[in-house]
Order: sequence, then C-alpha cells, then structure tokens
Amino acid sequence: MNRSPGAYPAPPGATSRRLEWAFLPPHLRAYVERRCGSPVVEAISQTSGFTPGFASVLVCEDGSRHFVKAASVKAQRLFAESYREEGRKLAALPASVPAPRLLWMLDDDWVVLGIEHVEARPPRRPWRPKDLDATLDALEVVADELTPAPLRLDTFVGEFASFLDGWEHVRATRDLPHLDDAEALARRYAEVCHGDTLVHTDIRADNVLVDGSGKAWLVDWNWPVAGAPWLDSLVTLIGPRGDGLDVDAVLASRRLLKDVPAEAVDIVLALVTGYFLSACDQPVPPTSPYLRDHQRWQGEVCWDWLAERRGW
Repeated sequence: MNRSPGAYPAPPGATSRRLEWAFLPPHLRAYVERRCGSPVVEAISQTSGFTPGFASVLVCEDGSRHFVKAASVKAQRLFAESYREEGRKLAALPASVPAPRLLWMLDDDWVVLGIEHVEARPPRRPWRPKDLDATLDALEVVADELTPAPLRLDTFVGEFASFLDGWEHVRATRDLPHLDDAEALARRYAEVCHGDTLVHTDIRADNVLVDGSGKAWLVDWNWPVAGAPWLDSLVTLIGPRGDGLDVDAVLASRRLLKDVPAEAVDIVLALVTGYFLSACDQPVPPTSPYLRDHQRWQGEVCWDWLAERRGW
C-alpha cells in the first residue's frame, strides 16, 4: 500500500523567480540576438526548477526559437559556475543521448548558454505512466551511451558523502521509528553506488521534456557524476511514487532496475531521505520560495517508501 504524503505542494512550472530578458544588460541582449541571428520579440521565462538564473525561450523576429540560459559571474557566482559546468557537460554528450544540444556558449562576465530549443512539455503532474515510461526509456539510452562516461567526472560516492551529514539533524528533529536502522543503511551507500556510468543526478519532472512523439528529453546537465547505471532511474521514481503510481511494479519490470538487489534500493532511499529531511528545514531562498516544500515532500515520500519496503 502506498502510504505517501498528499499532493505535491509546489505549483508545477512556477517554482522559481528568474531573471527576465528586459533586465539583462543591453550589451548582453545584443550579443544574444547576434547569436540567434534575429531580434528577440518575445522572451518566455521558464519558471520551473529552483534556481534564479536567466532561462527563457526566446522568440525571434524571423520566427525561430532559442533556449538561452545566463548568469552573472559577479552577482550569481554559484549559478554561473553551474551553467559553466553544464556547458562543459553538454559539449561532451554524443548526439545519441536524448538531450538538447549546446549550440554556443559565452564565458565572460556572464556565462551564457545557447541550447537547442525542443518543442515539448514537462511531464504532467500528477505523473502519468506514459510520461514515466518515456523518461525511463531515455535513461536507459543514457546508461547505454554514457558507460563509460565520456569525460572525467567526480564520483557519486565522493560527491554524495555529504548527504550522510543530514542524519544528525533528522535524529534531533524527527520522532520516527527505526531512525538508527535507516541511518545504518544510508552509511552503506558506497557499497552499491560505485560505477563508471555518467549519472545525471537530478532527474525530476522539471528536468524532463516530452515531445509530440512521446520521446523524453533530459535537461539541466549541471552536475553529473560517475556511478551505478541504475541510480538515475531509481531516484526518478520518487515523484511518481508520491503522486500515487505503483513504482515497485516499475522496479520489477525496467531493464536497469529489475536486477538491482532490494537492499541496494533501500540503501539509496535511506541516503536521500536523510538529505531531504534535513535540507527542508534550512531557510527558504527568496528566489526559490517552494524549494523547502519540495524537499520536505520528497523526504516524506522517500521515508514512507523505505518504511513500507522494510516493514517498519
């Protein structure tokens, strides 16, 4: 039985307060228009996600559409670094990977990415089986095409070690049974997460697009790591689980997931549970008013799923 929390608490497609086209410096707008090849007549801000950098579909006078992301190196240093990394990762992806292509990049006082525009929509919320299948199909292609990873990456084991730090806060603030057992599971994550596949690490509804043919495209390649090929597929199931889909049936049927030991699944669920249930209690960023609600919901979904699987 799915004991997950109620409806997703954030408004899909309206979770971030982003820079708008009109507020970019005039010299930067002129540069972008030169790269697009035509004056911009409309900028459709993409207000999904949880970061404040500029991210808009630019409609040009000649009818063309372009997806452009930008962040100021001085005023938005962390997000500029994130976009710089995304540009590096996108440039290394083979054409066979279902990701929009990087067309051009500026790295100066602003980091700007010109990315292929894909006419598509995000998965509908609550998640529908067809959109989930398309997303998991795309992740199977990623695992096939990006093993081994095509560029040097940090490891999942190294990058996600900090997730263990959240358990001290969870134990101090949550009155839940079996916290000792859950933390002990999480601390075994290095046993099961190692690998040489490029793992996206951030697949959720706002980082997926589904086009008119039903194909899923994966976006926001900021922080991939090297790890086990099934990790993205498993973490993708958190949102659908919270929306009421039978994700245990999905676990038993998908190529990347069906042979993963149940204990390994529980270890990763315990790892991300500790992170989400601690991160959600941090202050709310003014540019991302729904971030903590999102993290709290994700943490509660993971805890309920883990507790159900373990018989707690």
